Amino acid sequence: MSAETMIAPGFSDPVFQSQAAFRALLAALSEPGTLQQVAGEIAPPEGLATATATALLTLADYETPVWLPEALRNGPAGAWLRFHCAAALVDDPTEAAFAVIDGAADQPKLSAFNLGTDQFPDRSTTVIVQAAALEGGPAFTLAGPGILGSRNIAPQGLRAGFIDELRENGALYPLGVDVLFAHGEGLIGLPRSTQVEEAC
Repeated sequence: MSAETMIAPGFSDPVFQSQAAFRALLAALSEPGTLQQVAGEIAPPEGLATATATALLTLADYETPVWLPEALRNGPAGAWLRFHCAAALVDDPTEAAFAVIDGAADQPKLSAFNLGTDQFPDRSTTVIVQAAALEGGPAFTLAGPGILGSRNIAPQGLRAGFIDELRENGALYPLGVDVLFAHGEGLIGLPRSTQVEEAC
């Protein structure tokens, strides 16, 4: 059996499914802190949540370098992304348009990725943080564009100090990375314009 036949399929209806996923991603980033669902219509490769795999299948292509942890980059997830998206998988976090990190892992920090430049703040990395769950963890409060008043989220399984990284990232606006928390088929967006504080 060839390596290609062992790679799990992507979208069965690429136009319809990618449009639906794009709407969910847009909602996640335009309404920070709201839980959005992607349709569980693909079998993600080992190491990627359904929401993570769906987001990358929708957004990544040969022009968008992707950073994955080494174990994913050299395993089925890396092969799946190269096959379905023709995405270049990079070793250097600062070169990535999109990145996937384990929220519980110590490294890399959010600041390790491309934070954009004064001329091109939109060229920063979008970081997908895979969490143990999207609720039930320590709560933090969000405020900023797309949020009426404030909103609380409580993803589980984030490393110590992660809220400080989010706060520091928000202080860099209009620079900084955009963050998507992913678990199962769920996504929560935190664009760089969102201010984050520990919940009272």
